[in-house]
Amino acid sequence: MYNNNDDWNNQFYNSSNFENNEIITIPPKRKKHKFTTYLSLVLITSLVTGAAVGGGMYYKFSKELEQQVGDLQKSVALSAKSNGNSTAATLTSADSLKAATLLNTSAGDLSISEIAKKVGPSIVGVTMSVQNSRSSGFYGFGTPSSSSSEGSGIIISSDGYIMTNYHVVSYADPKSGIKNTTLTVYLPDKRQAKATFIGGDEDNDLAVIKINLTNLPVAELGSSSEVEVGDTAVAIGNPLGMEFAGSVTVGVISALNRQVDTGNGPMDLFQTDAAINPGNSGGALVNSKGQVIGINSAKISKNGIEGLGFAIPTDTAKPIIEQLRTYGYVKGKPLMGISTQEVPERYSEMYGIPVGLYVVEVTPGGAAANAGIKAKDIIIKLDGKKVKTNADIDAIKKLHKAGDTVDVVVSRNGQQITLKLTFTEANQ
Repeated sequence: MYNNNDDWNNQFYNSSNFENNEIITIPPKRKKHKFTTYLSLVLITSLVTGAAVGGGMYYKFSKELEQQVGDLQKSVALSAKSNGNSTAATLTSADSLKAATLLNTSAGDLSISEIAKKVGPSIVGVTMSVQNSRSSGFYGFGTPSSSSSEGSGIIISSDGYIMTNYHVVSYADPKSGIKNTTLTVYLPDKRQAKATFIGGDEDNDLAVIKINLTNLPVAELGSSSEVEVGDTAVAIGNPLGMEFAGSVTVGVISALNRQVDTGNGPMDLFQTDAAINPGNSGGALVNSKGQVIGINSAKISKNGIEGLGFAIPTDTAKPIIEQLRTYGYVKGKPLMGISTQEVPERYSEMYGIPVGLYVVEVTPGGAAANAGIKAKDIIIKLDGKKVKTNADIDAIKKLHKAGDTVDVVVSRNGQQITLKLTFTEANQ
């Protein structure tokens, strides 16, 4: 079911089982006479079930990484001196070729170690814990239990505002209806603080939280519009949780504007081969100048597949984060006020109904209700475009703002009816 009343899609967020919000199965394009495989797109939050995360977080930079980079720099320099040509041609392994490319920096670029030292202090760990109670204890008294997920965050102001992925902190959103949720932020200097949920945008997988600390190190946000394929990409975050806090991995920008559906409609993301793992969600993807150019969000996971990580470009995130910080929501976002369920072709043929979106519920006083849409209608067109899936509606909504009026075609009792719908604002 698709709940367009508050633009929440509960398919991937199940309060009883944290694992359910982790994996989205995406079938690749079908090809004739070839075996069809399925890829799993993983929202990269690390999970801990049955116990709350305790203790502080320690921050570490890999001395081994620094040593390897230093040795490689010497190797590249010696190769260049002896060869006089491309230094990469003298290196023997694929990893060395990749690293040599990364180390071929231009004026103003930082070494990997310098990038880690510049950006690392502004990358934090974020834990979301939910306290539960089960009535199976002694004489019916509840037995307390907890479930936790771990991710990363980026400090964007010295007074404690932090941006992260929405899926890292989703249960702390009052709209989730989930109670007894606690957000804890772990700083690189071993301090920890409780955080408050400020605002979130599930459609773009972005959220802002805040801790009551001051004089915090702030990450420098760069412009993702200047990024090119092949540019250095450094991922900093907490893969697998706090045990590996502050981990630094290195790669390149593999592709721009890669359209990926993370469960709430398609998003245009950076693709990178810098290692991104569960727990990296909300962490930073950094350029060679030590500027954050992306927010790490997802990876494709399948046996035999490596180096397919994705990040939200900062130019996409900046205006959204600013509105979340200021208002707690994204102003002007259009809302229809309906709950729908997709009608696939097999049901269309079976029951003799059109392919589209079956209206399960209409919110009184909402945009759909005002337009005359009723429960049991099937929406087949919106703004002149055929709609078959929830993602189709999301894509159309992203082209509009609250107050815009569009045509909506519904099938009701076998007849097609065209109605005028004016989007309301999704501010709740």
